[in-house]
Amino acid sequence: MTIAKHDLEKEFPNLKARLKELDIQDPAFHESYERYQVVDKEIIHYETEEGCSDTYLEDLKKERLQLKDKLYFMLTHP
Repeated sequence: MTIAKHDLEKEFPNLKARLKELDIQDPAFHESYERYQVVDKEIIHYETEEGCSDTYLEDLKKERLQLKDKLYFMLTHP
């Protein structure tokens, strides 16, 4: 099974410049973006190396999705 990293620059290639701009200029965006990256790495870690309960992994995936939605909204609604 191949585990895909959910890099926002790849998920939203047309918003790459805006993503970098907000990451630098908007502290709230930066904080959410950093949390998104941490959660994504944690999911990959548990899926490939250590393992964890299905419930915990599902909660992490839900958090990642909520963060992704929030970040997308921030990227598209100045």
